[in-house]
Amino acid sequence: MRSMSGTMSMSVEHWVERFGGPDGPERYRRYTLGTVVFLALTEAALWAFWIATSEAGTLELALVAAVGTVHVAVQGLLSRAALLHYLGAGPRPVWMVGLYAAVTVAMAALGCALLAAGRIHEGKLASYLVWLLMYYAGPPMLALPRRAGAALVAAVPVVALGAAAASGLSGETLALAIGASLLLVPFMATALRVSGWSVRLIEELARARATQARLAVAEERLRFGRDLHDVLGRNLAVVALKSEFAVELARRGREEAVAQMEEVQRIAQESQREIRAVVRGYRTADLHAELAGARSVLEAAGIDCRIENGPAARLPERTQTALGWVVREGTTNVLRHAQGASRCEVSVRATVAGSVALLMENDGADADPGPGTGSGLPGLRERLAEVDGTLATERRPDGIFRLTARIPWEAGE
Repeated sequence: MRSMSGTMSMSVEHWVERFGGPDGPERYRRYTLGTVVFLALTEAALWAFWIATSEAGTLELALVAAVGTVHVAVQGLLSRAALLHYLGAGPRPVWMVGLYAAVTVAMAALGCALLAAGRIHEGKLASYLVWLLMYYAGPPMLALPRRAGAALVAAVPVVALGAAAASGLSGETLALAIGASLLLVPFMATALRVSGWSVRLIEELARARATQARLAVAEERLRFGRDLHDVLGRNLAVVALKSEFAVELARRGREEAVAQMEEVQRIAQESQREIRAVVRGYRTADLHAELAGARSVLEAAGIDCRIENGPAARLPERTQTALGWVVREGTTNVLRHAQGASRCEVSVRATVAGSVALLMENDGADADPGPGTGSGLPGLRERLAEVDGTLATERRPDGIFRLTARIPWEAGE
């Protein structure tokens, strides 16, 4: 079950990123807002069709057109306001819900009056009420709390259909109107509520992904801090003790103070070398460790990571170290700069040109934002140049960003 849940979560996230890239959630919100307004336009088209095919007089049809126009306008405004409130971006439109319910009841009363006066036949009133109640059901369900919305959505159809029965709607036509309302009213109410829920879910996923990326970067910083602590902690403690001992010996005029200070100097120089090794990555930039670490960090940030080792185990130590640094820097850039990335592929391949290539591909925004942005790629190019290697970046037409490092290597070495 957990595996299925994880797969479903990844597929939703992947779909979101494919939908709009880094700004997918915001675009999805705009499209959903546009969709609820489009529903109002479809209602207007249905009323136009009803008026065009009705046998009622000009005055009656003008009244239907006027009240229908108000109903469509209020529906569009209420749907938008309700969705924004559901997403936490606006107040609850209570007064607009009351106005919408009143206009709906007025329009239902108008249809019942037309039937009672013999201006339309029963079939026209049945379609009139089904369309009216179907479009009515969505906005209140999204604007109000679930129980209050369900109560209001249920109350208006009961009143409208009861008035229709009292005005002369009966038999199979009444049964058809009731049956269609029982099917379409809950469907429309649920559909609009689910639309709001899906937008909120996608925005929460986007926020969670951003948080995961920040946590992954913070974890890497903590790891680097632990490395520095391991290197400096013991050495600094020894330096402090020996310095205090040397000061005490010097105060007593003992020659051993010189030997102690020489030992302090030696430890300080050794600490400098170890710090440089940590900072430059020579101490931990093992290719296999970096590949495993990249998978762990990227997946912790919600990015699907696939790794192909290829000839990694047969590479010279110097080449493995350089490529390990490429993996580390590339992974950091994916986390920091490739906004909206949902997958990353890393592969080590031997080429026919007598070199080994390490490729990192990811979707999302560029992982090479340029100089002055902290991407680290200019320094990485200089590091590869020390082993006669090259580094290239490319944004492919399909939206994939590729980082390619090449180092000369013969398979028989």
